[in-house]
Amino acid sequence: MDVPSLGLGTYQNDDHHQCVESVRTALDVGYRNVDTAQGYENEAAVGAGIANADVERSDVFLASKVQTDSLSYDDTLSSTRESAEKLGVDTIDLMYVHWPLNTYDPEETLPALDELREEGTIDHVGLSNFRPDQLDEAIEHLDAPLFAHQVEMHPLLQQEELHALAVEDDHLLVAYCPIARGKVEEVDEIREVAEKHDATPVQVSLAWLTSKENVVAIPKATGEAHIRENFEAQAIELDAEDVE
Repeated sequence: MDVPSLGLGTYQNDDHHQCVESVRTALDVGYRNVDTAQGYENEAAVGAGIANADVERSDVFLASKVQTDSLSYDDTLSSTRESAEKLGVDTIDLMYVHWPLNTYDPEETLPALDELREEGTIDHVGLSNFRPDQLDEAIEHLDAPLFAHQVEMHPLLQQEELHALAVEDDHLLVAYCPIARGKVEEVDEIREVAEKHDATPVQVSLAWLTSKENVVAIPKATGEAHIRENFEAQAIELDAEDVE
């Protein structure tokens, strides 16, 4: 499955009913990419939102992340299987190592993810919040090709080195906090480009990200208006001057 360049982030969306409705609404609007994590404590709600939407499960790219205290070999296996149960799916499309911290050990964690891929519990392996040297080390320990690396990325934190590595290695760079926690709205240059395109600074920032090779943005949103505003960023075509 091709991964849509814009997805729905669900960080801090921990009210069960609200999360269910946010995911269902996003899928009804047209999103086909949903991101969660064990640490968000909303996997069951995300799964319910997907189940409640008028969309086939096979059309939705679903990602989650292994919590940092569950990264031993056995815990990676058991917690990922539990995530699939909570999400109500046979297979999670992409499972990340959330951070290379606490119980993370490349010689234990990554072989476990390879095993989960072989047994069909996950389709792809991802990493999140890794430094370039940690990324290189992890790739050496993985049998599966690295599918995605998720980091904070936006016009104020452009992650040029990690982006170059993603293009070189041909994995996705998935951008969380893609609007810099709202700070993009305060940047004059972004506001000017937004005026030119009759758009919002948020939409311009998302368009800036998704115009880049191998980059996917996953802005979090709960209300329908915000969900739609983000989705409509895909219609914006920035020219070279805008990007500069």
